[in-house]
Amino acid sequence: MPVPLAPYPTPPAPFTVPPNGAQSQLVCSGCRNLLLYPVGATSVCCAVCNAVTPVPPPGTEMAQLVCAGCHTLLMYIRGATSVQCSCCHTINLAMEANQVAHVNCGNCRMLLMYQYGARSVKCTVCNFVTSVGASPSTVEQKFST
Repeated sequence: MPVPLAPYPTPPAPFTVPPNGAQSQLVCSGCRNLLLYPVGATSVCCAVCNAVTPVPPPGTEMAQLVCAGCHTLLMYIRGATSVQCSCCHTINLAMEANQVAHVNCGNCRMLLMYQYGARSVKCTVCNFVTSVGASPSTVEQKFST
């Protein structure tokens, strides 16, 4: 008498790209390359280094900054106060757009970013210290004498 065989389990449905082709991006946890992936994926395998990077849960807002130590693009969850670079281990201050302001250097005209409340900002290009919050005439008088 033949023994009935248990049916094979049905394989999981393969992941399909959403019909609108929606994609998102994240930084590879291995080689730091920017990876594009279809919305809905739970992890992404890098084609360069084969590292598998987990995708943040849906609805997680991401932000990015450039590392002050090695100039690598870093992505992080919006709202974090600091981000440690995985390449050079520098701890970078992560500020929201409403916490920073911009001013041109009073010497070389380089655009500088500074935290609200600062009284001055030092240019990293020419080392000139630009006063913040003072009227232009006050700054000109201060340095013209």
